[in-house]
Amino acid sequence: MLELKNISKTFSGFSLDDISFTAEQGSYFVLLGPSGAGKSLTLEIIAGLVRPDRGSVVLNGRDITHTEIHHRPVGLVFQEHCVFPHLSVRENIAYPLKIRKRKARDIKKLVNRLAGEMNIEPLLDRNPESLSGGELQRVTLARILAADPGVILLDEPLSSLDVQLQQELRSLLKDLNKKGRTIIHVTHNFEETIVLADKVAVMKDGKIIQSGTKDEVFHHPGSEFVARLTGIKNYFRSVFEWDGNQVFARISDDIRIRVLPEEKISKGFIIITGEDVILSCEHITSSVTNSFRGVVTDVIPLFNGYEIAVDTGVTFYSKISGESFEKLGIHNGKPLWVSFKAAGVRLLASHISL
Repeated sequence: MLELKNISKTFSGFSLDDISFTAEQGSYFVLLGPSGAGKSLTLEIIAGLVRPDRGSVVLNGRDITHTEIHHRPVGLVFQEHCVFPHLSVRENIAYPLKIRKRKARDIKKLVNRLAGEMNIEPLLDRNPESLSGGELQRVTLARILAADPGVILLDEPLSSLDVQLQQELRSLLKDLNKKGRTIIHVTHNFEETIVLADKVAVMKDGKIIQSGTKDEVFHHPGSEFVARLTGIKNYFRSVFEWDGNQVFARISDDIRIRVLPEEKISKGFIIITGEDVILSCEHITSSVTNSFRGVVTDVIPLFNGYEIAVDTGVTFYSKISGESFEKLGIHNGKPLWVSFKAAGVRLLASHISL
């Protein structure tokens, strides 16, 4: 288990402020945030490349805050492919074993095993300059694994790869995690996080602003920043109006949305995921209590369907399948009904910081 306790570090113009989280043994923990949030700096502190001003790094009950880099049981994979250009792939993987003075036959056996796991056996006698970006990442991972680290640290490992190589490396990383490897992964990519993470910490301006399981963070974002970062576009400032037993969120002069509040609040924000927004050519008369007529203003292709923007006086975004897209005959300017249930609207009180 890796624990960061109240880690702070100040540079000119930037501060990492009171960073605390726990990554359980065998978990896949993602630090998600935009560039400049402090994600990579956090990894460098864990690895020992940077010493914190305050706080501690604890691994399996042992404080390693001031332990030298080469004595820390962690492996750091940088965004750039850090391999020794003058050594072959085989020699790169064997390097951490040689400096630990392992026997030659043991080195050969382990190098071959790791090359098999990384699917790079045919590359063992090639030089790094002849390899693709995806192949170099696999070599880097094999070399890290040769040292048998307690935690693998990944700094934007997929950002320089094309889509196919990203998918291949994601599968590889998931397999490593399933075998019990603890992984801390830094990224700005929401979809990457969805595929890989067990737990997520969202960083902004040197602080963790929300953390929890993947479902907790993505289904219940605590601020507009987290909502936008996690792909939620239906986020509206609201005034709540109580009408007998019914409650409505007024988001404009003309639009009120039926909601199911957990507590009595007067103002705040509402969130509706794109998956909860239903599109139809005719008005739906059912348990769907919020329906608005509008016009399609944008069609955005997604990996597994489309995101449709509909202007009803306020723009709502709906995520639909390719089949639904074809069935509805969607195009810019097409009139449609936007509908969603009151139970699909999530509320945030106005005291939540944005």
